[in-house]
Amino acid sequence: MPDHVPEVERGQGPHVLEQRVESFAARLESVGYCAMVVCQKRATAAAFGRWAVRRRLDVATIDEAAVEAFLKHAVRRRIPIGNRRCTLTAFLEYLRAEGTTVRPEPVRDHSHAALLLRRYAAHLHVERGLAEDTVNNYLRIVSPLARTQFAATGTPAPGLEAQDVRDFLLARARPVTPRTAQHDTTALRSFLRFLFLRGETTVDLSLAVPAVRRWRLAAVHPYLHPVEVERLLDACDRTTACGRRDHAILLLLARLGMRACEVAALEIGDLRWRSGEIVVRGKGRVHGRLPLLPDVGAAVALHLRGARPQSPCRRVFLRNDAPRVGLGPDGVGFVVRRALARAGLHPPGRGSHLLRYSLATTMIRHGASMAEIGEVLRHRSTETTEIYAKVDFEALRTVALPWTGAAGGAL
Repeated sequence: MPDHVPEVERGQGPHVLEQRVESFAARLESVGYCAMVVCQKRATAAAFGRWAVRRRLDVATIDEAAVEAFLKHAVRRRIPIGNRRCTLTAFLEYLRAEGTTVRPEPVRDHSHAALLLRRYAAHLHVERGLAEDTVNNYLRIVSPLARTQFAATGTPAPGLEAQDVRDFLLARARPVTPRTAQHDTTALRSFLRFLFLRGETTVDLSLAVPAVRRWRLAAVHPYLHPVEVERLLDACDRTTACGRRDHAILLLLARLGMRACEVAALEIGDLRWRSGEIVVRGKGRVHGRLPLLPDVGAAVALHLRGARPQSPCRRVFLRNDAPRVGLGPDGVGFVVRRALARAGLHPPGRGSHLLRYSLATTMIRHGASMAEIGEVLRHRSTETTEIYAKVDFEALRTVALPWTGAAGGAL
């Protein structure tokens, strides 16, 4: 028996799994599964438990191999117990979380390249404050270079030069869009700068990463006119729980310019009703504050009182279907796309950022300065806010000079 098995589970017999099946079913009920689904999943977990007892399996060492063996047994015996794999995967994770079953140690790569990538990931998390998804994207981009150019001894491969860095980037950039290539260059510069600062390379090769030509501010971001925004909000059926949830989400995006990830991360404790503020968990682990506008507050309160299902999760917005866990950024984007379809709107861009762009466009047309827009949208750089300076076409027409034409006469 491994030393790290919880003491409470040592020496316990087959009744342990029976008890865990019932607590697993109670957990399913708490996250919103209906009684029929809970009954099906309980039957699947119970059948697995009886099979494990007959096979005299050690409860503490049950793993994916045991699940696979049971699935083959169930197929041979034609046991009609629904979606077995999904249920048993969740049951196994539940057993591990409760300490009944030992979580296997991950197979770790101890090569220098792998250790270097882990230190780089820690650097991005701790020193740069980047989100988990961003860190994973950076690692995905730079991992091939690290594993190719760094030998087991920990020294760069012989002949590693600036041209090697350029060749690596060009090979990645050919099949992708300029925007994706720009993301690749950002990650590559970050990694090469990290190597230089940590003494892994003697030359700062980040300076050798070429720039990707993509004209800055060349495109106009899609946006909705104020009347279209109201049409989008009115498309929510507020007589239903789903409609009240969607309406509150759309108001946060349209009135406050929040990002999808910020709406998804919003927790009940972030709503400061007495002071009329919302704590926003922004990018880079930076927390900001926004005013809780009356219509936004009313919509969120209506959602919390009658539309939000019961769940131990503290997120404000939950999934409609079980498991009732927090809605993710992709789910927020789906709410926007579904509302656009209901309202009969077909803008070029249909993501959640569409409403953020629309708010900035409306503000600038009402005379707001770039500094004011940047403060509302919580931009760290004024250059980010400059993308909205070209959307007021009516104002631009007043300063446009008439075209004289080839003959010198105004057209």
